[in-house]
Amino acid sequence: MSVTVLGLGEMGSALAGAFLDGGQRTTVWNRTPGKADPLVARGAVVAASAEEAVANSDLVVVNVKGNEAARSILASAGSLAGRVVVNLSDGTSGEAREVATRVAERGAEYVHGQIMTIAPAIGHADSVVFYGGDEGAFNRHRAELLLLGGRGTFLGDDAGAPALFGLAMNGTMWGTLNGFLHAAALLSSQGVEVKRFVEAASASLTGLLGYLPSLAEEVDRGEYAVPFGALKHHLPAADDLVRESRERGIDVEFPSYTLGLLRAVVEAGHGDDSYSRVVEVFRSGSTAS
Repeated sequence: MSVTVLGLGEMGSALAGAFLDGGQRTTVWNRTPGKADPLVARGAVVAASAEEAVANSDLVVVNVKGNEAARSILASAGSLAGRVVVNLSDGTSGEAREVATRVAERGAEYVHGQIMTIAPAIGHADSVVFYGGDEGAFNRHRAELLLLGGRGTFLGDDAGAPALFGLAMNGTMWGTLNGFLHAAALLSSQGVEVKRFVEAASASLTGLLGYLPSLAEEVDRGEYAVPFGALKHHLPAADDLVRESRERGIDVEFPSYTLGLLRAVVEAGHGDDSYSRVVEVFRSGSTAS
């Protein structure tokens, strides 16, 4: 199989390297000359232009800084007819759908992908990549795409779904990391080793991750009533966290935001519901304070 990779930044170079390691005939192109040299030494063919690179392969993989750059490069790449374009550039779900429309208008099949790992993990069996768009094109090139990450998952015909899943994962990650690092600042302000906290709280931390499927089911059903563990019982603890942070000179904006969310739900009369009821505050677009 022959594949072309457009864009040779840190991630693009890793993608091209994974194709080479998988025995694919790989053509590469980058706006900045010279970045292809290490890949050429490994057997890649460097193209003088995006158009030449696209002409060399039926499978065209794009990884550049944002979908605007992806659109621009593909617009300058000559004929896309009969090719499969796999866009692995970051951006919003709406941008991905727009690129999909533009590519389809030019006679190519389109698959959008969202990479959920760092460059050194490209090619690993456990690395996750979300895909969406043309299912036939994905299935025909499944073997090549799985060279990039063994946990490549096709989400359906919506080209925007991978970006949406990726952003949802990032939001979950940042919320968790920020909460943990705020806790780390609080603990270390009293000379407590954060490692000791992780060891002592490991069962609770594991249980927290195990709680997510239940929250997901409640949100999907839109049913938030619970017989115990009501949201109102979180309110005093959130207030305590704000006061403890303030007393220790730790930033209070992060816990204060959570306290504002909880107050908004309780004041709306939903204090006896599950914590999942907070999703309605986010859906309303209002800012808790």
